[in-house]
Amino acid sequence: MRSEGRGRYFLSMSSEHEISLYDYSLPAELIASEPPPERESARLLVIDRQSGSIAHHHVSDLPGLLRGGDLLVRNNTRVIPARLTGSRTATGGRWEGLFLREESDGRWRILGQTRGRLLPGETLTLTPAEGDDGQTRLVLNLDEKQEGGEWLARPQSQESAIALLDRFGAMPLPPYMHRAPRHSDRERYQTTYAERPGAVAAPTAGLHFTPHLLEQCRSAGITAADVTLHVGIGTFRPISVERLDQHEMHSEWCELPEATVEAIRSTRDSGGRVVAVGTTSVRTLESVAATGELRPWQGETNLFIRPPYEFQVVDVMLTNFHLPKSTLLVLVSAFAGRELILQAYQKAIEKRYRFYSYGDAMLIL
Repeated sequence: MRSEGRGRYFLSMSSEHEISLYDYSLPAELIASEPPPERESARLLVIDRQSGSIAHHHVSDLPGLLRGGDLLVRNNTRVIPARLTGSRTATGGRWEGLFLREESDGRWRILGQTRGRLLPGETLTLTPAEGDDGQTRLVLNLDEKQEGGEWLARPQSQESAIALLDRFGAMPLPPYMHRAPRHSDRERYQTTYAERPGAVAAPTAGLHFTPHLLEQCRSAGITAADVTLHVGIGTFRPISVERLDQHEMHSEWCELPEATVEAIRSTRDSGGRVVAVGTTSVRTLESVAATGELRPWQGETNLFIRPPYEFQVVDVMLTNFHLPKSTLLVLVSAFAGRELILQAYQKAIEKRYRFYSYGDAMLIL
């Protein structure tokens, strides 16, 4: 969705359009491959856009860092066990892949790798992610190869995609964790309020919330409302061009429900702030606002938020730390300023914060 009206999200000339400006060096040991012992025990770097101050807290401090009357906007997408393993039926060669989504005709859109070249008409035999009894199998017929190495495949089963993935899939942990998913990841790589299956990556800022922390927020007068954005594989793909205006942004399905629109209006009327929990919530809200009016909406968005950008809805952002030269680092730089963000990242590295999906968080006031 590209809007030509209010909320247009780029200008042709910018002093910060080179992707090389969004780079930093991260020691490998600061990449979190395991979740913290308790969700809300994660550390929280707090930066103030007006003063430029940087302070150190924990996620459990959040109710005292926000104000009564603020509104948390969360992404209630649910991560599906989309990681698949199996073999080429004809040769027995190992195949590893990822379920991306189910098409309207029931076929699966998948991405995978194996030795040799796959051909239309071949079949893949998938094995259960856990408790393989040596007999249970699922066969996928490869129909058509798509752009980017994706395939359309038809499962030889009448069960729903969600039911099949629950048996044959594993949680799609990001590749930078360098480990295989475990059963415990089905709970920890998922927000406690996840409701709508469809994401192949977690909205990681939301991983820090527990029912206890949300109740503390409610007691402090901080309310919550939900949007949905099904995080896609594009979230792992780095920007491969030199200029931001040359980058082709991936599309993701999102929805802004009427109840959340009303909650935002009520918050605005009472002088409260809209606190986006994660960049996916930001992208959903700003995508709808870019059409000229905040209203109930659902559909695909390819909004690329980059400097210079005038935010229409979001006042405060809670987010994890993002990869160098990524669209997400560019987004938070558009919100807080590139120099302040890179300064905050350097402080986080010096203080040994944990980075990426299972890592610590940042609150941008």
